[in-house]
Amino acid sequence: MASDDNVDLPVRRDWLERLPKVELHLHLEGAIPHAALWELICKYGGDPRVPDLDSLRGNFVYRDFPEFIDKWLWKQGFLREAADFESIGAAIAADLARQRIVYAEAFYSPWDARGFGLSTREMSLALRRGLSSVAEVEVALIADLVRDQGPVGAGITLEEVAQVAGEAGVIGIGIGGSEQLFPPEPFAAVYARARELGLRTTAHAGEVAGPESVWGAIRALRADRIDHGLRAVEDPALVTYLAERRLPVTACPGSNLATGAAASLESHPIRRFLDAGLLVSVSTDDPAMFGLSLAGELASLQSRLGFTDGDVRTLLLNAVESCWLPEERRSDLRARLVGDPAWTE
Repeated sequence: MASDDNVDLPVRRDWLERLPKVELHLHLEGAIPHAALWELICKYGGDPRVPDLDSLRGNFVYRDFPEFIDKWLWKQGFLREAADFESIGAAIAADLARQRIVYAEAFYSPWDARGFGLSTREMSLALRRGLSSVAEVEVALIADLVRDQGPVGAGITLEEVAQVAGEAGVIGIGIGGSEQLFPPEPFAAVYARARELGLRTTAHAGEVAGPESVWGAIRALRADRIDHGLRAVEDPALVTYLAERRLPVTACPGSNLATGAAASLESHPIRRFLDAGLLVSVSTDDPAMFGLSLAGELASLQSRLGFTDGDVRTLLLNAVESCWLPEERRSDLRARLVGDPAWTE
């Protein structure tokens, strides 16, 4: 762990912006650029809580994780038609390309659109059309089955996703939502079914629940990847297990600070995870809702936790190793990062 002496060290922010990057823990509905979301709010008659674009930005502040969930659901109320999902897909892809994120594996939540009568198929294909309209970035989709709907609802969503996965570019499933209320074990059969369908698996675990949530994702769900995982640090045996098995962990420090899951960046375990040999990478989770960018996250790690340029490169290569591309394409992605002129600057 870096000492307080490392606070506010100078960083090469312009270099971090130029680096080609990979992101694996990104919720599309939490990455909608504010201007694009504002257009949707206006489309559906506005909201007195956010009378203008500036107030929309100020609305995304949270006392705790439950308040974050409340504001997530509020925002989802402005995504009602297939055209809305196509437009946000295009806006998000353009924003990723602007950040030089060349490959992303991103969550989307079919369950959240059900209240407006939009089918999983319609929503998935609309997002794919929008995302594919920007050639500079490739975005593979992960269906968030949202643990709050319970294993029965998650199973129904899974079957709907499976029917459109090939067309929509859905490569895996996960469970986000209220981890503190819905442990992973009841979803074991859903995850087994996902594997039968040829889908990869990840799970939000150890974000607001303790190490037992991560163990549940490992033992009951047999997840291929762990999202967040910060509270694994409370169990040394679990940290050792994650390191020895090279089970990928997608850390989201800025998100954890915004929701109160971590008290400070200095107390976040990402430095300890990297030093312990975990296959850990960095993502932004819900960047538009937290005011984050991937370059900004890397800059904070450098300025406040003493991460070196070499550490940044390691985090990015860890993301490549952790992604779900076939091996040949993963090698190509690695070569694209390492061969970029910015990589060795």
